[in-house]
Amino acid sequence: MMLKHLALVCSSESGSDRFYGELLGLKKLNTKMLSAALSKQIFNLESEYQIINYAGDGLHFEIFIGPLPHAGRNKIDHVCLEIDDFESFLQKCRLMGIKISQIPRGDSTVTFISDDDGNLFEIKGQQKPAVVG
Repeated sequence: MMLKHLALVCSSESGSDRFYGELLGLKKLNTKMLSAALSKQIFNLESEYQIINYAGDGLHFEIFIGPLPHAGRNKIDHVCLEIDDFESFLQKCRLMGIKISQIPRGDSTVTFISDDDGNLFEIKGQQKPAVVG
């Protein structure tokens, strides 16, 4: 089994370009429209959405641009990303004004960021292989 894509909703193309393109370094592949009628049939949402695909490094996000269906709700759903250079990535977030939440958990820290629309991303540093011998 393979995960093909993750679909999230964002309120603006410029915000999604900034987060998924500039911060995560994904390539903007294509754009298409989802009609309000089809949106109603699939998601029970009576809104038209522009869909933008961003991909790279084994990731594929399908971003729906339009009204946020669940604005203001507490969120548990999130995407977890493993980053090669954790500290450099966090520094890039700081430079771009992206809020970083670091929560102590025992001897470690859990790190989250979010895009402009509150989609949550747990960020982990790349795990180093155990040395045997």
